Amino acid sequence: MVWPAPVTLEGKIVTVIPLSRDHEQDLVVAAGDGELHRLWYTTVPAPENVASEIERRLALQAAGSMLPFAIIDKGSGRALGMTTYMDVDAINRRVEIGSTWYAKSVQRTGINTECKFLMLRHAFEDLECNGVEFRTHYLNTQSRRAIERLGAKLDGILRQNRIMPNGTLRDTCVYSIIAPEWPTVKAHLIWQMERPRH
Repeated sequence: MVWPAPVTLEGKIVTVIPLSRDHEQDLVVAAGDGELHRLWYTTVPAPENVASEIERRLALQAAGSMLPFAIIDKGSGRALGMTTYMDVDAINRRVEIGSTWYAKSVQRTGINTECKFLMLRHAFEDLECNGVEFRTHYLNTQSRRAIERLGAKLDGILRQNRIMPNGTLRDTCVYSIIAPEWPTVKAHLIWQMERPRH
């Protein structure tokens, strides 16, 4: 039995669905929105590399180490970005939510919060995960703040543990949420999604 199995997660403003080649054109547009691939401390694909990135993620899914998703805007029906369950550890019931990116125009709109809420709820309530990890570059302060706003705690920093495409060495911040923390994190995320935005 595959763990975690492909699933569709339905929210109020987004749907998180299994990634497929059919999402390529939307994701090319999303990847070009804001030219996020130019940020040296991230690994967002350039528009011309979206097809190969989809293939890479689908190959990792076939190998059992990743479950990739497209993030769909419910209003337009278009794919806005990608995310995954990765570094899948079925024996210890742990996953990392990562390799996430969104079009620049939809960042800070509540889409990331709902997407992460749907994925965390599925991980803890359906997959019965013991823990969910998040990893990011030490210098990616926007990503670090977003992870911390979810309620994840910093486990530590892995020094020089990854070589970036530009040849620099990445210090990786490892965050996690563990199962006993999920009820509090869940309540916090629901409050964030429901509170009025001014």
